[in-house]
Amino acid sequence: MLHYMRNRAGVSWLILVALTLASFALGADHGTGSLIAVGVLAIAAFKVRLVGLDFMELRHAPIPLRAAFEVYCVAWWALLSGLYLWL
Repeated sequence: MLHYMRNRAGVSWLILVALTLASFALGADHGTGSLIAVGVLAIAAFKVRLVGLDFMELRHAPIPLRAAFEVYCVAWWALLSGLYLWL
């Protein structure tokens, strides 16, 4: 297990697995509560951000590109959450 902790991608992978399990536990058999769905969407947005930063190497990208990606993640979370709460 310590082999995966040697680089940032390994740590990110473990975090992604943990967040996947957390979102499943949060969303499974809890109906369609609005706060739960927004929480699951927030976990998904954070996972997208983590994949982009660590596996697509946007962490070391030029500031405008990284900022655009960060805004993209927040905007999609806000849009999907707003649509879910509205509909």
